[in-house]
Amino acid sequence: MARGITRHDSVQTGRCLAPGLRRKVSVLTTAYINRIATAVPDFDMHGTFIRYARSLLKDSRKELIFDKMVEKSQIGHRWSCQEAAAHGERTFVDGETFYARGGFPSTAQRMHVYEREAFRLAERTVEKLSIDGAQDITHIVITSCTGFSAPGLDLQLIKRFGLNPSIERTIVGFMGCYAAINGLKLAHHIVRSEPSAKVLMLSVELCTLHFQETDELEQILMFMLFADGCAAAVVSAEPAGLALTSFRAEVIPDTDELMSWHIRDMGFDMVLSGDVPRNVYKALKAGSERILGGNGPGAISMWAVHPGGRTVLDAVEGAFALPSTALKHSRDVLKAFGNMSSATVLFVLKRFLDENRRGERGCAMSFGPGLTAETMLFHTAE
Repeated sequence: MARGITRHDSVQTGRCLAPGLRRKVSVLTTAYINRIATAVPDFDMHGTFIRYARSLLKDSRKELIFDKMVEKSQIGHRWSCQEAAAHGERTFVDGETFYARGGFPSTAQRMHVYEREAFRLAERTVEKLSIDGAQDITHIVITSCTGFSAPGLDLQLIKRFGLNPSIERTIVGFMGCYAAINGLKLAHHIVRSEPSAKVLMLSVELCTLHFQETDELEQILMFMLFADGCAAAVVSAEPAGLALTSFRAEVIPDTDELMSWHIRDMGFDMVLSGDVPRNVYKALKAGSERILGGNGPGAISMWAVHPGGRTVLDAVEGAFALPSTALKHSRDVLKAFGNMSSATVLFVLKRFLDENRRGERGCAMSFGPGLTAETMLFHTAE
């Protein structure tokens, strides 16, 4: 074994050294979520959608099932970048120009709206962060699965907020609801390798741009979950906020067909099977020890679970045998905002961050295509 190894701010190594040689070794820098800001568009479309979606159903049995599922959904509000139609059943949002029955928009029309509205919502969110010294931001990481454009949000935000034009930019695209965990994972690695780094991580999703005209009950119920939203976070080595501990992905075998997301001529086409919660429950129950780093659920006091829907939250609660209050923040976010894809878990994390807790451990998780659970362990700063 090597002797006389000293500790400095450097990179860990486990290699054996020849006698008499010295190598610098250190504990890696911890990355912290220092702040989170969130925003949603101005238009609450949940009630309008329910009336419109019900009118698409041609079968009284389907109508009864739909009504029961609306009641059980635990969703009270969902927000859209487009204004809900004032009246009538022919249109859902934005008068006769969008989602008019028999004339739903093409992918090009939907992306035109995304290019305009994604920036507006991202701008509003970053403004809430009140970043001091914008030039100090060294990296920007953006996650989105509901739209594409180039030049895109990264360059628009650099221009709007006067960020350094040489800032390092990364777009995490089309990963679905778990993308924010991957964005935080990337920020975590950046800060650990560059302790002076200050990362702006942003998730923006305009899910309501991708509704489809259908009378299929399962697809309509899926659309009833989704909404628009944006969240932004500052991640750095400053020891304040939520410390990012570790990350783990659990890919569930033989579940590829249960959740998918494809670009088609008439928007982005999602498949979300009703079998997702059952498979999430089985995978989390079997992988509990791996996900929690060898700890039991009792060691975790903060559960930041992506509210993919009521039944998904029920599955997580059952898999870890959690008390009914453990997922309160997730259920509250679902009720107030619905499922905003990748941005949603940051809405939940913000609630824990705002509580200014000390010395507590947490677990965050989101679910997406694969079927995959992306998980993150974290703890509050001392």
